[in-house]
Amino acid sequence: MSFPVYDEYKDSGYEWVGTVPNQWQVRRVKSLVAEPLKYGANESAEDEDRTQPRFVRITDIDDDGRLRDETFKSLPAEVAEPYLLRQGDVLLARSGATVGKSFIYSEEWGTACFAGYLIRARLRASECLPVWLYYFCQTDGYWGYVVGSQIQATIQNVSAEKYANLYLPLPPLDEQKAISSFLDVETSKIDALVSEQRRLIELLKEKRQAVISHAVTKGLNPNAPMKPSGIQWFGDVPEHWDVVRMRRVGEVGQGCAFSHSIQGQESGELPWFKVRDMNRPGNEIEMRTADNYVSAELAEEIRATIFPADTVIFPRVGAALLTNKRRILVTPSITDDNVYGFIPTNIHPRFLYLLLLLVDMDRLCSPGLVPTVTFSVIKDLYIPLPPATEQNEIVGRVEGEIASVDRLVAEAERAIELLQERRTALISAAVTGKIDVREFAYQETA
Repeated sequence: MSFPVYDEYKDSGYEWVGTVPNQWQVRRVKSLVAEPLKYGANESAEDEDRTQPRFVRITDIDDDGRLRDETFKSLPAEVAEPYLLRQGDVLLARSGATVGKSFIYSEEWGTACFAGYLIRARLRASECLPVWLYYFCQTDGYWGYVVGSQIQATIQNVSAEKYANLYLPLPPLDEQKAISSFLDVETSKIDALVSEQRRLIELLKEKRQAVISHAVTKGLNPNAPMKPSGIQWFGDVPEHWDVVRMRRVGEVGQGCAFSHSIQGQESGELPWFKVRDMNRPGNEIEMRTADNYVSAELAEEIRATIFPADTVIFPRVGAALLTNKRRILVTPSITDDNVYGFIPTNIHPRFLYLLLLLVDMDRLCSPGLVPTVTFSVIKDLYIPLPPATEQNEIVGRVEGEIASVDRLVAEAERAIELLQERRTALISAAVTGKIDVREFAYQETA
């Protein structure tokens, strides 16, 4: 869809705004608020009393601006009172990974106050609609301002003063309403398409897991007689398969703790993998790149285990242990002490990798605040073991099928990326007056 433009424009004087229609103003946020921007309550989130005001934190809000019910926390009424929210209050994240994120409080959430990592902007609605500020906070120009305003400390931070000095384009109130109405309709359409793609990705990932689960526990012959494996997450397995402990098919080793003086080296021939390296693009199955590399001499000096290619690695501690973070080394490598490496000797490495994707590590963890799995538990874990030729056939079949699924997932993820780019571009163009959507807004709401 193409849109007309305004008749005349003027320079706003601010890089993140650019040119604006002649009849628009450019105003600082602090000139539009009913009271100074306010930091939230610096309190710990411990109570879950639903008769008390909800304590809203940035992590309680999903990507669609809705509250997550499962994260409910509360504050006593007397503590919450100075921080109670009103309909239309705009909340801005001031620090951490979510810095710059914004959302609007709705009375539908119930009585609520806000946390210290948030800043409240209470606008004079006779001059600036809350939704107008919210939409401006979705633009590329706004995010450029946020990045340029960050205080570089231990964590990223944008102060209330910086937000107060943000300049934003401001059309007359009736125009704000028309443009916001248009964006409500159009962004809802885009959001619905994004939701469809996300649901498709969920279904594809479920299919991927089902393909793996069926092949590595039931085999490829649908008519094979079955027997109980005795392992809850594997169920019945073909009668001619063995069920053995992991210690029978390989050796498990643990990585080495490195000093900070060693970290950051890039000249060595051995990748040194941390759990976070499993999140690097390209490392989704095979570990190919790392943040750190060390020499073989240094690895020997500090007595680090050098895991050979085809070692299957996975976290030994923390929340990552409970996810499907299982990876395969493609070159000799070392790991830090939060990673186990299983060196296969009597099992196909790829078959082992697929099996470990099905293991419920949550059931294997030691009791305690931090999930941890021990050497002995891994060694004593029972797994189904088909004949070597059958392992090869299963790996070939599964890898072909999951590659097809992964291609579809990648296509859906790219579609989401393009839709989100379209959403941001549309909002940016509309709220800076680069396009004139007033006529379209009237048609949508008439």
